[in-house]
Amino acid sequence: MSKGKSTPVPFWFGGFSASVATVCTHPLDLVKVRLQTNHSGPSRGMLSTLVTVGRHEGLLALFNGLSASLLRQATYSTVRFGVYDIVKHKLMENHPAGEKLPFYKMLIAGSVAGMVGGVFGNPADIVNVRMQNDGQLPVAKRRNYKHAVDGLVRITREEGLSSLFRGLGPNTNRAVLMTCSQLASYDGFKQVLLSTPYFQESIITHFSASLMAGVFATTVCSPVDVIKTRIMNSSKGGRYKNALDAFVQTVRHEGVGALFKGWLPSFSRLGPHTIITFMVLERISGLYRQRQNS
Repeated sequence: MSKGKSTPVPFWFGGFSASVATVCTHPLDLVKVRLQTNHSGPSRGMLSTLVTVGRHEGLLALFNGLSASLLRQATYSTVRFGVYDIVKHKLMENHPAGEKLPFYKMLIAGSVAGMVGGVFGNPADIVNVRMQNDGQLPVAKRRNYKHAVDGLVRITREEGLSSLFRGLGPNTNRAVLMTCSQLASYDGFKQVLLSTPYFQESIITHFSASLMAGVFATTVCSPVDVIKTRIMNSSKGGRYKNALDAFVQTVRHEGVGALFKGWLPSFSRLGPHTIITFMVLERISGLYRQRQNS
């Protein structure tokens, strides 16, 4: 992420970086979805679920829904990273030169970016959740989407256009929380590290800041992520009326701990995903600025 009033980078850099990270971490995302959609009491562990999927469904099943994940990054992440940088640079225009942008202004940029990104990414997110969860459903209930576009077309045809925005409320809330706790916290952690005599603009700083952002984002977003995943996985007229009903039913029948189901695979996926995303983004942004300033 840029520091200060540095040259803005192209809008799509964030989406591209997140897509690279998604290819690397998709199996862990699939495990997270499987654990979050488990309603039958105590869940298997992350490793056990990973092995079970590979053994019973084949190794390629670990990449079920990859096309939807990439479509999601091309919409959700491209928009939220792009809007975040635009809003942040607008806020910097009225900020005293040489001073760091206050964290609350980063949160404002993150909230706006997350809200817009959540709306744009919702349709692909629904297809993504369903494709990843398909393998653990009874054969008769599997949707068997061929790819992301097929999923979008079939959902529209079979359930109506409005179904593409099922779970929009919790998804947008999660997107706001994720963008603030990931993008804004990365900038915040990076500023803190750079303010010490032990860190400078380097790979070590980028790695450290992104690791801390990954831990923070996973914890903040876990409850909303569980509710969002369960709503998106349900069909029209399913077991949940809305996000509040899903929250109440989950806590009532499974306890508060259910809101953090899949935390370890969430972090195991989001931690590396955050690190790869920001390290790729920092690298291509640095190369872009060098070229622009040469």
